[in-house]
Amino acid sequence: MIQRDNYIFNVPRLNLITQKDMHILPEGAMMATFGMGCFWGVERLFSKIPGVINTSVGYCGGILPFPTYEEVCQGKTLHAEVVRVFYSPSEVTFKTLLSAFWENHNPTQGMRQGNDIGTQYRSVIFCHDNAQFTEAIASKEIYQEKLNESRIETPITTEINSALDHVYYFAEDYHQQYLFKNPDGYCGLGGTGVCFI
Repeated sequence: MIQRDNYIFNVPRLNLITQKDMHILPEGAMMATFGMGCFWGVERLFSKIPGVINTSVGYCGGILPFPTYEEVCQGKTLHAEVVRVFYSPSEVTFKTLLSAFWENHNPTQGMRQGNDIGTQYRSVIFCHDNAQFTEAIASKEIYQEKLNESRIETPITTEINSALDHVYYFAEDYHQQYLFKNPDGYCGLGGTGVCFI
């Protein structure tokens, strides 16, 4: 396995939409990290939620430091495509973010999302503290019950992990705010039609 101690591509600092630094968590803000398929549509989804301050796309949950998109797509690095969200807890709750997560993809599909197949497209929540972890676990149980009530009895395959055990690596510049740069680009989001709240 290749070993690196830095990125082999340039990582931008500013989000093109917010013009805020994607690397620094603002004072008083909190962080959440979600994987739910192709990260292009996921970033746009979360960036439109009131109270979300900033977003970036990257790779998390794998074994190769500072991976490239091509390496992640080969499936050997075990990273998931994720969106890191900076949000103001006084304006939006983690529960609201979880609702957007559960309702906008199919969390029962394992290592895929629709036609996007591979480990990088798996459903995953990386929790940044114990409160997020507890809430994420509870929300998974609630959403499974709602799916069952709707006669979608396939088990949820979403992984819930600690972000402290997994390094977040930024994706390449061309992936950041991709659908802002390419409004007609591929989105890939699609839910089960079952509401969380």
